[in-house]
Amino acid sequence: MSEEREYEVVVVGGGPAGLTAALYTTRLGHDTAVVNRGGGRAAMMQDTHNVIGITEDTSGNELLQTAIEQIKGYGADYHRDFVTDAERLDDGRIRLEAGDITAVTDRVVLATGFSDGHPDPPVPRTGRGLHYCLHCDAYMFVDESVYVMGHGDSTAHVAMIMLNFTDDVDVLLDGDEPTWSDETDELVRAHPVDIVEEEVTGVENGDDGWLEALEFEDGTRREYRGGFAMYGSDYNTDLAEQLGVELNDDGTVAVDDHGATSADGVYAVGDMVPGHNQIPVAMGQGAKAGIDIHYDLRTYPMSAEEIEAQGGIDADDVPAVSDDIRASAEAHREDGGESASADD
Repeated sequence: MSEEREYEVVVVGGGPAGLTAALYTTRLGHDTAVVNRGGGRAAMMQDTHNVIGITEDTSGNELLQTAIEQIKGYGADYHRDFVTDAERLDDGRIRLEAGDITAVTDRVVLATGFSDGHPDPPVPRTGRGLHYCLHCDAYMFVDESVYVMGHGDSTAHVAMIMLNFTDDVDVLLDGDEPTWSDETDELVRAHPVDIVEEEVTGVENGDDGWLEALEFEDGTRREYRGGFAMYGSDYNTDLAEQLGVELNDDGTVAVDDHGATSADGVYAVGDMVPGHNQIPVAMGQGAKAGIDIHYDLRTYPMSAEEIEAQGGIDADDVPAVSDDIRASAEAHREDGGESASADD
């Protein structure tokens, strides 16, 4: 039987967006838990790109593990588990069921992301010739041979975008018929892009693990440094739908500028909401959600009516943070940790 715990904030998902939200709510004095099943897009990164202050030799797992240790150091609970069910209680709070824990909370931050559609094998190794983020990785392929694999409009458009970086771009249909529009077909064929119809039958990698070439059903061989797979996204919105959250037509979660959804007390951040799927963007979304939650949950300042209703405020009523947060903050100060925080 799982253990039931109460929190002010529970973040579901342990990527950059969710961990940043937890960082803010914890440091702003709210009892916070992160429930993370593991994996995810950021965890798959062999190198980190486009995150200022983080060098490229930092893997996604290293980045996330550092963040986890940070939030735990500030007093957040971290659970490696999978949330399967979410329901609204009669008092307005939300119950989340995972394998080893049941969490009852005032606010939920959903940061469950999406799963990229993958091409059928044979394919290059992810991160060593097979990539999913144009904005992250296009720089790596300046003046290199590049493929874009897929058959929809996004495939053709990414191929044309890659001409900004290299003059050697192929679209690989991998045996599929194009599903892009007639307008897109006319446009992509007007650009210097080769469209290869044959199925991929083999992959050649170098000693360093990077892609060197792909082999095709007609016996041809084409050399590539790497490329991008464009097979769409599957948004992980099961919990959002259980809580009655409104979705957009493209499957993303509809949110306001601070990540609040159509359901009271439910926020969504990161790759499951509209916008660029980038770590700095996700961090910004997590920060805005965390601050918005703080404004909503913080005890002070009270209104004059609230003060009168509770008979005034005395020294025993402050500070409003829990004993656990106070203990963590004191330990953090004693360790000298406060000097390492970027926002202090």
